[in-house]
Amino acid sequence: MARLHEYQGKAILAANGFKIPRGRAASTADEAVAVANEFAGGEMGREVVIKIQAWTTGRAGIGGVAFAKEPDDVRAHAARMLAMKVGQFPVEAVLIEEKLAIEREFFISFAIDDAARAPVIVFAVGGGTGIEERAASTRRIPCEVNRGPLNSAVNEAVRSCGLSRPSAAQLAESMQKLFAAARSVEARSLEINPLVLTKDGQFVAADCRITIDDYAVARHPELGIEIAREFDHPPTPLERAAYAVEQNDHRGTFYFAQLATAPANDSKGLVGFHGAGGGGSMMSMDAIVNAGFTIANFTDTSGNPSASKVYRAARIILAQPDLVGYFGSGSGVASQEQYWSAYGLAKAFWELDLDIPTVIRLGGNTEDRAVDILRRMSKLLRAPIEGYRKTDAPAVIAERFAKLVEDAGGIKWKPRAARVPKVKDPAATILPVKNGRVWIDTTNWPDIRRAVETHSGGVIVDRSDAPAMALKSDEFANKDSELLACDVECRLAGIEGFYLELDIPGLDELVKR
Repeated sequence: MARLHEYQGKAILAANGFKIPRGRAASTADEAVAVANEFAGGEMGREVVIKIQAWTTGRAGIGGVAFAKEPDDVRAHAARMLAMKVGQFPVEAVLIEEKLAIEREFFISFAIDDAARAPVIVFAVGGGTGIEERAASTRRIPCEVNRGPLNSAVNEAVRSCGLSRPSAAQLAESMQKLFAAARSVEARSLEINPLVLTKDGQFVAADCRITIDDYAVARHPELGIEIAREFDHPPTPLERAAYAVEQNDHRGTFYFAQLATAPANDSKGLVGFHGAGGGGSMMSMDAIVNAGFTIANFTDTSGNPSASKVYRAARIILAQPDLVGYFGSGSGVASQEQYWSAYGLAKAFWELDLDIPTVIRLGGNTEDRAVDILRRMSKLLRAPIEGYRKTDAPAVIAERFAKLVEDAGGIKWKPRAARVPKVKDPAATILPVKNGRVWIDTTNWPDIRRAVETHSGGVIVDRSDAPAMALKSDEFANKDSELLACDVECRLAGIEGFYLELDIPGLDELVKR
């Protein structure tokens, strides 16, 4: 689920009739002071609250909430917060708001009840940190999809609060507004904690958390959601590049999330992780963590991905600096043909001249062929690649990986631009394929032709001694996996003159930084 920051969520609440505190987000300390001054007509005097905009709970406990009356104090708190990291990722904005005069606090949230297959509103008297532990005091208010919360349940919940008639009416109305706000953006969840009753008798949404259903994001461009996935930090440049790959190629799945940019204390180092299949990937992550390493990323390519998607995933993983190794392991029972993944990995490893230890477990169909591809490619690289099968337990290969890293003597990966064969020359024949192009040295076509026809699975056959005639076809334009296999096999056979270039928008610029 895609998350919104507090200030974004409050804008949605305001559009649906909620009162929200005066304020707005700031990305610099000076901007924070300017926002605070707006509350007093250009000169501060009222107390304001400064809050980090980060997808985490318990912000006050980590110094992410502060109050201030003077401009210098606002500037100091904002500067400190904008220098903070949540996890390993920086805080990019703070929210400056007027401080509310609070009489009482309440908790209300909208969620989808998977068991009931229906929306539900959860309500509790009292809010703030620890509401989850006070579950006994909460009420669940059923909702109809088209009409919202049941009036009888709302009225019963409100009557238990001991409010005056005007306040009770406002609270009941707030529950209806909550449902309307959630429905307006197809939210998976919407939490107001706390919804406060101010001393002047107004209900105000003092805090807000919203997650949007992934499948609804495309229908709501006004929300400005970059990636329709639930991260605990703003999307990083590599996550943006990975998401673009997934959107341009729906063959199989590709999930990428950065987890760390530096190893934990007492860690053996930062590892690029590449899984295949959710359960097996999680088990493999546990194995590598138990072996003493810090995982730099979570990557999953499964569901029968194209070889080119696996290639792009490996390139993105290896755009992260300071890795001590590359560890790939998935479910071990995948129905997909594993040799396609092996070809994608082999191409990426050759292009980047891999020099860190690598262990890859590609269990499932054609696993022997997959292991053989990696074994042959390893001979062309400066560091070992070891391939394993489904019968090799993740814990065992994680131990082997640790030994390879130890033997490597502390070498760390330095991202680099991909090397390309000399065939990438204006004199070569260039043919378009899906999100890329093929370069062919026509003077070496007889040798290339034999390799291509052998390893294209019968898709590419030349009956005219002309590479353009053999490859120039709408059908072949979508055969990037077969052409990738040809690229790798030509490389392994020492045959120059055939190169598949696959686009990864923005990645080269990131590597050059």
